[in-house]
Amino acid sequence: MYFSKEMQEASLKLTRKWEDEVQKSLKNNPDQKERFSTVSDEEIKRLYTPEDIQDMNFAEDIGAPGEFPYLRGNQVTGYRGRYWTFRMFSGMGSAHDTNQRWKMLLREGQTGLSTAFDFPTLMGYDSDSPKALGEVGKCGVAIDTLEDFLVLMEGIPLAEVTTSMTINPPATVLWAMYCAAADIKGVPLSRIGGTIQNDMLKEFIAQKTFMCPPEPSVKLISDTVEFGTKYVQRWNTISISGYHIREAGATAVQELAFTIRDGIEYVEDVVRRKQMNVDDFAPRLSFFFNSHIDFFEEICKLRAARRIWAKIMRDRFQAKNPRSMWLRFHTQTAGCSLAAQQPYNNVVRTTVEALAAVLGGTQSLHTNSLDEVFCLPSEHAAEIALRTQQILAEETGVASTIDPLAGSYFIESLTNKIEEETWDYINKIDAMGGMIAAIDKGFPQMEIAESAYKFQAQLEKGDKIMVGVNKYLSNQQYPIPLVEIEEKVGEEQIKRLQEVRRKRDGKSVKTSLDNIRSACKKGDNVMPHCIDAVKNLATLQEICDVYREVYGEYRDPGLY
Repeated sequence: MYFSKEMQEASLKLTRKWEDEVQKSLKNNPDQKERFSTVSDEEIKRLYTPEDIQDMNFAEDIGAPGEFPYLRGNQVTGYRGRYWTFRMFSGMGSAHDTNQRWKMLLREGQTGLSTAFDFPTLMGYDSDSPKALGEVGKCGVAIDTLEDFLVLMEGIPLAEVTTSMTINPPATVLWAMYCAAADIKGVPLSRIGGTIQNDMLKEFIAQKTFMCPPEPSVKLISDTVEFGTKYVQRWNTISISGYHIREAGATAVQELAFTIRDGIEYVEDVVRRKQMNVDDFAPRLSFFFNSHIDFFEEICKLRAARRIWAKIMRDRFQAKNPRSMWLRFHTQTAGCSLAAQQPYNNVVRTTVEALAAVLGGTQSLHTNSLDEVFCLPSEHAAEIALRTQQILAEETGVASTIDPLAGSYFIESLTNKIEEETWDYINKIDAMGGMIAAIDKGFPQMEIAESAYKFQAQLEKGDKIMVGVNKYLSNQQYPIPLVEIEEKVGEEQIKRLQEVRRKRDGKSVKTSLDNIRSACKKGDNVMPHCIDAVKNLATLQEICDVYREVYGEYRDPGLY
């Protein structure tokens, strides 16, 4: 028991006396709001007491930092040993444009790079594809060939700075370019570090950038896990992502449950398909969560995530290495919480969300810029977002002690509740036959749609408040300088691509693509062949077209 019998009895007596006073107050104020809930509509009690966590066992359920169940963090010394990585998401226009933004952020104190790609790149199309018309460089950087990638990485110390790449269907191709760039620059693969998002299941659930059906998509992910385990040991070959699930309208519990169940699916596939021991690859799995506006709910969600994953790895997969049980994760503040109305309020929202991520124990953090609801971040807005993290780390004292909210009746009770509801979802999906089967049935998609609808209805009725959106409105205009990508960026990108096609050895390109095609058909690992292909200046789309040819193209069923 967490508390002695005497303390529980004293607490219960005081609580009953307090409840009598509450009922008197309610009689005198009949219009008092009775029901309070989180942004996910988890009901919040009026008061939390020792009774709410009386069944907890400190050693088994909370423990110490760096020890199972890792509720209080993976690292023994927390942020005292090292701050989280300041990793601002950035990508715009050409490879040169993004390279310049990266260098600015590194000068200003950013400690890790994070790459946003434009929509054609995300979907596996070259900049001169008809499907890329009007989109080149608009929402991120345009990458067609290894030559673009070498410009992107110019002057970046690959052996010193880790790089995250938010890329999914063409993840094998972009990672092949990174590996090839390192080789050309004389940096061994064993020394480069970073992350490819490479999480296709959440694409089918939420974000909807997809290329091939679920089964072969997961196979390509297992290829990267196998290749990384053998040759690129410092690389996280997947970032199992709840961020986009939450942005689509999921609750905190749904974000956590669907993300962790996706993780289970990937582990099962690697063990089955590649015949690998879980402890050989699990320590390099990483996760990516959303930090939304409900402060305590987000802290509890992140704490619960570590405990759930530790139990899964130990009990379901019989992992023996403690690092296999670590849930290592990056966090980004919630884009869906930003508002175009009174946009400077977004600075406050981002600060609160970043603080929740830090108190939840994130290892890496991106803070959204105030103008992201309008456009790509300006340098000024990106600097404010970066300074937000630096102020939290250096001025507020939140990094001075580890998991400072542990033991709170409310925090531990809500953490337990989130975990319990997450397990309910995981068990439902297990009963369906796994996450791919659940996606085919439309289960997570429909659950998210219902939650999104419910939240929007609460906003429209005023049950949930967004300051400046449905309360405290203002007619004042707030001019925001817009970052716009000119059309000439796309035109110049296409010229560079055509020049690469003219000068490369077409025979070598064809041989490389044939080798990828053969590997796909045989079930072999595609990564060595992808690296060879990009070195021969095969384009992103040429490689992805091979995938589409062999595996087929996925069409969203459009469930409502």
